Amino acid sequence: MAKARDPAPAIIWFRDDLRLADNAALRAACETRAPVFCIYVFEDGGGMRPLGAASRWWLHHALAALSDGLAKIGGRLDLLRGDAEKLVPQLITEAGASALFITRRYGGAEIALDRRIEVAATSAGARVESFGGQLLREPEAVATKSGAYYRVYTPFWRAASALPDPGEPLDPPSALSTALYPGGGPARASLAALGLLPQGPDWAEGFRRAWTPGESGAQKRLSGFLAQGLATYGAARDELGRGATSRLSPHLRFGEISPRQIFHGVRRQQAQQPEAERGADKFRAELAWREFNYHVLYHRPDVATKNLQGRFDSLPWRDPPRAELDAWRMGQTGYPLVDAAMRELWTSGFMHNRARMVAASFLVKHLLCDWRVGEAWFWDTLCDADPANNPMNWQWAAGSGFDAAPFFRVFNPVLQGEKFDSTGAYVRRHVPELARLPEKWIHRPWEAPAHVLSAARLKLGETYPRPIVDHASARTRALEAFARIKR
Repeated sequence: MAKARDPAPAIIWFRDDLRLADNAALRAACETRAPVFCIYVFEDGGGMRPLGAASRWWLHHALAALSDGLAKIGGRLDLLRGDAEKLVPQLITEAGASALFITRRYGGAEIALDRRIEVAATSAGARVESFGGQLLREPEAVATKSGAYYRVYTPFWRAASALPDPGEPLDPPSALSTALYPGGGPARASLAALGLLPQGPDWAEGFRRAWTPGESGAQKRLSGFLAQGLATYGAARDELGRGATSRLSPHLRFGEISPRQIFHGVRRQQAQQPEAERGADKFRAELAWREFNYHVLYHRPDVATKNLQGRFDSLPWRDPPRAELDAWRMGQTGYPLVDAAMRELWTSGFMHNRARMVAASFLVKHLLCDWRVGEAWFWDTLCDADPANNPMNWQWAAGSGFDAAPFFRVFNPVLQGEKFDSTGAYVRRHVPELARLPEKWIHRPWEAPAHVLSAARLKLGETYPRPIVDHASARTRALEAFARIKR
């Protein structure tokens, strides 16, 4: 009797879904009962936006965690580097793979690449199956009565909330049969060879203190937030000194946790803790904002490069002097809240959401700098730099996006600090040269009497800068610029 042939292998191609649990693509690959290739392609081609430095740091550790998780169930993560459009079909052909399983992506370049790869895979005799998992609602599922996409958040959320709740998360696979890597397959790379970690100065010390990338780190972060932060989230999320936000955004960005896992985790916690209802509602609204941003990205793939409101194309942006731009980037503007925010970003790869609003408003309106300059800086320095959230939030701050803050709303960084960092805890944490200032002066040190500055060992212009721009004058300049496009 002839020996039965081994079944043709399947491929699970991990992208922004670096987890084992609630991963429908991985589940489908396992259900073929065939040997499985688990691959990640560090893509150099396809027209996609290269990751920033902070995201690359996170990706290194996320891939290490995923590799360890797969090894525990008998799997192996094969890392490839180069043009996925060439590498994935090559592996399909050389391995004789019967199927390719992927989780959907929503950027324009990513969608186009996946379509081209599907054509190549089909030509090579493999079927391609894609699955949702990065959103609670797929973009096509939420549409206006006329079939158009939503441009305003509240009706989007209302329509999305009316849809059936997302199903329960999938359990992770308990075992995986690993395929033998073919000799003619594309060359595999080691994690170190991807060059994702800092080269030269090690600027990531604060990252290592602040974060535990990977699926287990994401689950620990969610559990801690649900138990300790959900009930007070609605009231405390904007208080900068308390750190009352979930800090799940980098884990969501890389798919170490799914929004469905978070959604049901919040629901279970609310059932056990009825007083958490207000916080749960507010947190769900924040998840919905992320969904809205992806909804727009799917329909407007140019969101990172073009104003969503075309009238902003004629706004007379300044080209700020290098000294001003560097002062903003390095947290040396002379406005303590702005400086604390930018230093938090530089040292930890993260920034509190309220602080992001103030820092972005300062660049766009106080310095009258094109929002795309700030978006690019955040893209490079945020661990959670997200292809939908990052540009959409910057367009919100600039007033150029859909359902954005009006341009004439110019945040006063002093008043914002006194309202949301009333004790100065956030500023003292990130701008230690101001730590000895009393609360009365912590957000306006240039107005402090000489004896107060002396007692705080502070010399304006030496140990801490004076404001690089006057708030009232900057506000007037911004409103005059906006008046031109209104006309």
